[in-house]
Parts: sequence; structure tokens; C-alpha cells
Amino acid sequence: MTQQASVLLVEDNDLERQITAETLREEGFAVEEAALGKRALELLGLGRFDVVLTDLMMPGISGEELLIKVKERYPATQVVVLTAFGTIDSAVNAIKGGAFYYLTKPVDREPLVMIVTRAAELAREKQENLLLRSEVEGKLTVEGIIGQDSAMREMMRIVRKVSPSNSTVLIQGESGTGKEVIARAIHRLSPRAQRPFIAINCSAIPDNLIENELFGHERGAFTGATERKIGLFETADKSTLFLDEIADLGGGVQAKLLRVLQERELRRVGGNDSIRVDVRLIAATNRNLAEEVAEGRFREDLFYRVNVVTITLPPLRERPSDIPLLANHALARFAHLAAGRVKEISREAMAVLLDYSWPGNVRQLESAIERALLLCEGDRIMPGDLPQEVRERKAVGRVERSRVSGGFEIPPEGINFEHLERDIIYQAMDKADWVIAKAAKMLGMSYRTLQYRLDKFGVKKPDAKNGASQ
Repeated sequence: MTQQASVLLVEDNDLERQITAETLREEGFAVEEAALGKRALELLGLGRFDVVLTDLMMPGISGEELLIKVKERYPATQVVVLTAFGTIDSAVNAIKGGAFYYLTKPVDREPLVMIVTRAAELAREKQENLLLRSEVEGKLTVEGIIGQDSAMREMMRIVRKVSPSNSTVLIQGESGTGKEVIARAIHRLSPRAQRPFIAINCSAIPDNLIENELFGHERGAFTGATERKIGLFETADKSTLFLDEIADLGGGVQAKLLRVLQERELRRVGGNDSIRVDVRLIAATNRNLAEEVAEGRFREDLFYRVNVVTITLPPLRERPSDIPLLANHALARFAHLAAGRVKEISREAMAVLLDYSWPGNVRQLESAIERALLLCEGDRIMPGDLPQEVRERKAVGRVERSRVSGGFEIPPEGINFEHLERDIIYQAMDKADWVIAKAAKMLGMSYRTLQYRLDKFGVKKPDAKNGASQ
């Protein structure tokens, strides 16, 4: 093997573990040691191993239990079991359960090296096959979606089921979770895949322009309309239109959108003719649309039209098992930034990534890896290459769960959440020099949402003379 094979040695006898580990290191293997099954699972979560060499009889998680978990979670990794002479029956059962081979203790050098070498070679072959299969399956099923967490697997199942239909889909999830990735996957798996995917961010366009962008206008419809403009709904005819941050649409545009979804026809601004369109709509939001309806900011009838099938993307902090997959995917994606010199993420750096709450979700993780590649001086990303807030576990723009549970005490008189929200908005505006767009970005909300809250709470810029609100 051209690349150093990695072995996780799990043995509760310190002397035997030390001797076996030293033997394997002398033969060129990269060896990590664990005295207990629990620690072995932690190490497995930090990086991929070619071979797990484990004792069968251990306190806590036994070797047989460890074998089952490895085969479930890491199908390419090969397991070699160590057993005393009197427990060979257990070793045979382990082989039936998926172990590569077994060795009796005390282990002689020659069979140890031979068996571990063969197991590592098989692991590499299986890993290559899995990568090839995932590439093929990705192109045929849910290309671009990465995740092994149970919630993500269920989400992928729904994507596969709904993609062939024309039903409207609502994708909900925090900013940075990859809502557009899901929308594009649905389009690629649909009968409309040969047509261009059309996307627009509703929060990025002012109310007086969004209607024109979506529905187009006729020549002379308003001052400056010197020629006809075709809107995105017409552009997306026979294809898919993705409306990101749909909750930010104004009331008038919501009414026109409802008509298009009901009647499958539209009128351009300033026009009289009805134009038939065949568009599959996918909408996304980082807010709870049901709550927006309850508060009168989103039409109830439009909500039911949009909410035919709902896909909810879990935040990254709720699926930590996906962090290594996403981090390594980002490493491969941005490898060119380091001219291919950086080959992997160190176990120490991966431990830091797993210990962070990722308020910016997948987008923030990708940015952290991109930064690390630019700063990395060796062939492995180390903790020092990661952003300071990640190393220090300081969530920017969102309170971490650990601090909510342990670092903040609720006073005896309780908390007025409206007062708390007003104070946070005031502080953000003050830091942003009362520029709404800047403060909105700081708070992770749209310009329109922040404007609504400023009006709701009566937050105004203090008078320069006496510090009072204007």
C-alpha cells in the first residue's frame, strides 16, 4: 500500500496493547490506541480507520458489540478480533458477524502483520468502491446532498419520492443548512431536469421590484418601461422556480403568487392578457410559516398552497455525525487553494469541529475549512488553522446551547422576551451605526424582518444632543 494504513487497536490490557501497538508501528502502520470500547467509538467518530484490531473480552462495550457498531457505521473498515485460546468459539461467531479474521493471544509478529496488512488492503478496496458507488448514486438520486444522520436519510427519502411529481414543496431550515441544494436536487430528479433551474432570493429584492422580477411587465407599464420584460415565472415555464425566503414577500405579491398557483396563469405588470404557465414551485424559508400566518404576515390561503410537501432541514448542531463527512467534502472541494498539498484534517482539528455548535450551519463549516486550507502550512489541517471562534467555541450571531443551559441564569422575576428582543435589536443597530442592512446581516435576518421589528418595538436612533430616542 502506497499510503500508510491506519489501525485502531482496542485492548484493555495495557502491556499487551503497548507491545502490539509498537509491533505494528515498526511495520509502518499508523496506530491509535483505546483501552475501552467507548473510547474506540469516540476515535472512530474523529476519522476513518482501515482496520480495527479489538479484544473480544472487555469491560463495558465488548469486542462483539464494537464489531456490530463498526459494521453498521463504517462499512469499509475491517475488524480483526483478538481472543484467548479458550474463547475461540466467540471468535468464530465474530467471523460470522462480519469480522475479517481472528488472532489468538499472545499474538506472534508474523501472523499479526500479515492479517492486518490484508485487512487494510481489503478496506482500501471497499472504500474506493463505496466512493465510486456514492458518486454514481449521487448523480442518479440526490446529488449534492451529504449526510448519514437518520434525519438526513429520511429527508433524502422524501426528496426521492416527491421529485417525479409536480407538487409544490416547502423547504424549511435555518440559514446555511443547504435549502437551495435540496431544491436543485429535486429539480435534477424531476422530469423537468432538462430545463434550467430558476432561483431568486425574495429577501434581496425590494417590494417595488420583486413583482416585476417574478411576473414581468409590458412596454409602457410605468416610467422607464421602454420594452416588454419577461418575468421569472415565464422563464421557468416547463421547469422549476425556486423562491428562497418566501416569507419576505409583501402582501400584494403574495396575492399574485396565489393566483398563479391556483390558476396556472399570470398577467404581466401593465398587461391585460392572461398567460398560461407550467411551473413547478419550490419555496424555502428560515422562519416558521405557520407562525407568520398566525401573526398576520403571511396569507393563510397561500400557506396551504405552498405547504403541500414540507421538507425540514435539521441544523448542523443536531447532526454532529455528519460533520466529518461535510468537512472532508469541503476539503476536497477547496483542495486547489493549497495546490493539493493538504491531504487531510487532523484528528485534533476534527475534534474541535465536532465540539462546536455551528450557528451558521454547513455554510459556516465550509468557510472554516476554506480558511484553514489558505492558512495551513503542513499537509494536515491543525486546530490552529481553524477560525478563533471555532477553537474557542464562541458562536457568532447565535447563543450556544451550552451557554443557554449553563452560562445564563434566569432571574427570580422571570424574563420579558419582548424587552430582551428589543434590547438586542437596539444593540445591533447601535453597533451597525443605525444602518438597517448592516444590522440585519449581524442578526441573521432579512432587511424587511428587521424593519418590521424596529417599527413594532419603536426602536429609533437616539438624539445626538441628549441621548434620547428620536
